[in-house]
Amino acid sequence: MTDGPSFNNISLGGRGGTNPGQLKIYLGKISWKKLGGGKAVEVDKVDIAGVTWMKVPRTNQLGVRTKDGLYYKFTGFRDQDVATLTNFFQSNFGISPEEKQLSVSGRNWGEVDLNGNMLTFMVGQKQAFEVSLADVSQTQLQGKNDVILEFHVDDTTGANEKDSLMEISFHIPNSNTQFVGDENHPPAQVFRDKIMSMADVGAGGEEAVVTFEGIAILTPRGRYSVELHLSFLRLQGQANDFKIQYSSVVRLFLLPKSNQPHTFVVVTLDPPIRKGQTLYPHIVLQFETDYVVQSELLMSEELLNTKYKDKLELSYKGLIHEVFTTILRGLSGAKITKPGKFRSAQDGYAVKSSLKAEDGVLYPLEKSFFFLPKPPTLILHEEIDYVEFERHAAGGSNMHYFDLLIRLKTEQEHLFRNIQRNEYHNLFDFISGKGLKIMNLGDMKTTDGVAADSDFVADKDDGGSPTDDSGEEDSDASESGGEKET
Repeated sequence: MTDGPSFNNISLGGRGGTNPGQLKIYLGKISWKKLGGGKAVEVDKVDIAGVTWMKVPRTNQLGVRTKDGLYYKFTGFRDQDVATLTNFFQSNFGISPEEKQLSVSGRNWGEVDLNGNMLTFMVGQKQAFEVSLADVSQTQLQGKNDVILEFHVDDTTGANEKDSLMEISFHIPNSNTQFVGDENHPPAQVFRDKIMSMADVGAGGEEAVVTFEGIAILTPRGRYSVELHLSFLRLQGQANDFKIQYSSVVRLFLLPKSNQPHTFVVVTLDPPIRKGQTLYPHIVLQFETDYVVQSELLMSEELLNTKYKDKLELSYKGLIHEVFTTILRGLSGAKITKPGKFRSAQDGYAVKSSLKAEDGVLYPLEKSFFFLPKPPTLILHEEIDYVEFERHAAGGSNMHYFDLLIRLKTEQEHLFRNIQRNEYHNLFDFISGKGLKIMNLGDMKTTDGVAADSDFVADKDDGGSPTDDSGEEDSDASESGGEKET
């Protein structure tokens, strides 16, 4: 896709804190990526409902509203960037950005504008503040004239900021002409009803759409009841209770443990959840691979046919990990990544290794490496400076293993130890095929692009990775020829 202008040091606003990153404008979409990886936002040209500019302290803010009702705020543009982007939107998107003004009068009375899932408080035709109705968990009518909005207590918001908006109160007098009522239905009640019709609140919002009981979660460790709601998921365990907004879900990973009775499902978050002083950017769930479930969604047909049309069905029956990821994808909009082309020595999806003091498996995926289960470590290919294969010293049982060092562009290093040496050729072919730099490649003689160092030639009776043999099973992505994204 043809590139348009790009801008560095652009922050994405929201309840999860302000994340700095890079914004790129293409001929067919807007793309923002967080600095250092993690959260990413993509909005296709056909999905854009409107674009706005607003002058904020020391910089400019670009607002992008989608046809689904979502609203993204990008901050950090210079004055000259406003003219450049305005011309680009007009020429290539056919959109003329609207200019909004920020109220700095300090007045706390005005009018409320409800558009999509955004509530904007206007003072004299200028914006004082705005909040997303997707973050509203409950509304209360206090007396006859006051309406209180309560916001989700999201366990991820505290990861980036100490303070978070919990509630806000509006006073709507009986003389209000924007929300006209009567003696039995005052304007405040009309306003509350309008909010409830637009936000995920009320009986349907608090009741889970579907619940999965007794799910083993390896990080943070424990058995949890996993509730999927309209705008958030909840993990309820004996000792911990986490509530996570879908806006914090970056990606889902569905990674089978080859020829094992379990399958990993990883929910990647940005910002992460916090437990004490520990941050958890990845929730690692473990499902029984062959366990079949039948789930009915507690959702009205009207809501299903409008907001979730072509995304969800009212009933599902199938393997539990597939049902879980399908429903979570439909509710959150996150993409699912599955194993790609890589196969281990015995046709598995990963190789057994250890990271620090923990044993686990390393999944070489099409755009990343993922070590599971603990500590869950995701390494994007674009973050890698180089990789290095390290021989073990001669003598003893260590001759049957090698180490893989991955050094990032940030100079951070990850050393994956004790990989069985008959996995070397598969890993080497995969890494070199991805165009990643192999630091010690010059120390090895190559034959047809494959290193032929004698230390890595497997004995005929070498059994391969003992915990990652897949037998005769085919990969879930074998027909796609690459990493599966759905």
